[in-house]
Formats: sequence, C-alpha cells, structure tokens
Amino acid sequence: MPSAFQFQCHLVLIFLAASKGETRYLEVRDAGEDDPFLLLSEDLKRELSAGQIYRRSLRCIDMLSIEGQFTFTADQPQLHCATFFIGEPEELITIHYDFVNIDCQGGDFLKVFDGWILKGEKFPSSLDHPLTTSQRYVDFCESGNIQRSIRSSQNVAMIFFRIQLPGNGFSVTIKKNSNLFPCNVISQTPSGRFTMVIPHQHRNCSFSIIYPVVIKISDLILGHLNGLFLKKPSASCAGVGDFVELLGGAGLDPSKMFPLADLCHSFHGSAQMKIGCDNTVLRMVSSGKHINRVTFEYHQLDLQETETRKENSIEEFCFPSI
Repeated sequence: MPSAFQFQCHLVLIFLAASKGETRYLEVRDAGEDDPFLLLSEDLKRELSAGQIYRRSLRCIDMLSIEGQFTFTADQPQLHCATFFIGEPEELITIHYDFVNIDCQGGDFLKVFDGWILKGEKFPSSLDHPLTTSQRYVDFCESGNIQRSIRSSQNVAMIFFRIQLPGNGFSVTIKKNSNLFPCNVISQTPSGRFTMVIPHQHRNCSFSIIYPVVIKISDLILGHLNGLFLKKPSASCAGVGDFVELLGGAGLDPSKMFPLADLCHSFHGSAQMKIGCDNTVLRMVSSGKHINRVTFEYHQLDLQETETRKENSIEEFCFPSI
C-alpha cells in the first residue's frame, strides 16, 4: 500500500488536485476525471509539426510538459487552482503572460513559483536554490506588466491562482530553454540515466526521483582540478567540501529527508543501492573549488522487491509497517 506522500506525488505526475490552505502552499486531494499525464505523450509531441503552436484550455488543476499557449477562463469561482510545469532534466521553463484579466483588488491572485510546492514542502529546497524563498515568488498583482516573462531555475515551475468572477482568466505561453549544466531536477520517469556536472560553482544540486528505485552510480569525480585528483580524507565525509549524498523519505524537500549514504571519494566502477522510499534524491554538494561530476542510472523497484524487504533495512525505514 503506498504511503500518503507517494500517493500525492504520483497524483502530481498523473492526476493533480489542490485543497484549501494558505495561498502560498498547495495540498493534493482527490483527482479530477481528466488525465493531465496525457500531455506527456510522445505521440502528441510527434503530431506537432515544426513551427506549429499547441493550444488548449487549462483545467483548474493541471500539468504541462509541452510548449504552447494555454488559456484559463473561470466558469465559476475558482479559489484553489494550480498548474505544474515539468521539462526534461536539461531544460528550463519560461512562462510568458499573453493576457491577464483578474480582479487583484477583489482578492484574485496569479503567482509563479520557481520550483514546486506540495503541502508546504519545496523543491528545490531552500538550501539548494540560488534565490531566497521570497524571491522565488512572482505575484502578477504586485509586478503587473513589469515582469511578464518568468524563467525557472530548473526543470520544474508552477503557477497557482484564484479567480472569483466567471469570465475572468489569463493566457500564458510556455517555452523551453536549454540548460547546459542542469542542477536541480525532478525526473519525469521512474527510470533513466543522468550525468550531473558542477563546474567550479559553489552550489548544491539535487536530482529527485519520486519512486522507490534501485540507483547505480557508475562514475564519481570529486575535486577534479586541472586534470589532477585531490586526495580526500579516508575517515568520513565530515568536513569535506565536495561530496555526494543519497537521501530518502516521504516528502518533497531534500533538506527534510533521511541521509542514507555519503560518497566523498572519486571512483570509477559501480556502487548500487536499493532505496524503497517514496522519494529518492541524489544530492551533490560542491565547494566551487573543483569540477565535480557524477553519472548514475536508476530504475523503479518492482513489486516483488518491495514486498520482500527485510526489517531494519533501508526499505523498512522508508516503508513504515502497515
């Protein structure tokens, strides 16, 4: 039986819905009848010829992974709506307001958040994002026409809005931009392969997989400077400025997750771990003094693997007894 967080995050990737709460935080409740995951279909992407713009109406709760123009028009008061955007790991998302007709003075709002929020938990976490939490919000009612285009810092972003008067609404154009050095990423799929490179930057990068997975690290370079490998302390990663950690837990925010393993030595070969958590994160901490690189692949744990977990194992920690 999936945990509450796993159920919620799978809804985000397949069916999405929001419940009442503070305007800056969203919670997931029952799914709607339509399936926003349909937009991830490769068939749909192939049907769009070069230069053709995809257009459709937005649902109150929606998810987009494709470029195009999207319009929301309220047919009744809509108090708790959100649209989640996700791209490929190497993509950034630009949201451009084409048209906005809302009553800011009457309590309507239209906000962009640089990342995702679920039940008050953020991705990327505050520790991994270049902006402060307040800077990650762009409120149309405060900025107006001053900032009509907002670009995300990673492959996910979201808008959330309240529109009380039927007939009011907005239209946005979504575009994808290349990101040469992807940092914080939420994976669209439960399996894949990725190489994370941090070139002389003092930053932390997290790769989030919202599934129980087997993760295999095949190459790790830490402290790579001018072709030389710097020798690392042999005891532990404590006090080391450059390292990789594996995290697992039942929430979206990596800073609130349980540390499962630390890696602070460069190696070429294979290191594998089975993590039966709702959310698995590989996080690289970089001092900015070196070029750090990690290559890994992952696939979802099958049902048999999760059902045969042993007590006191990582799986047992991540799957509380039912």
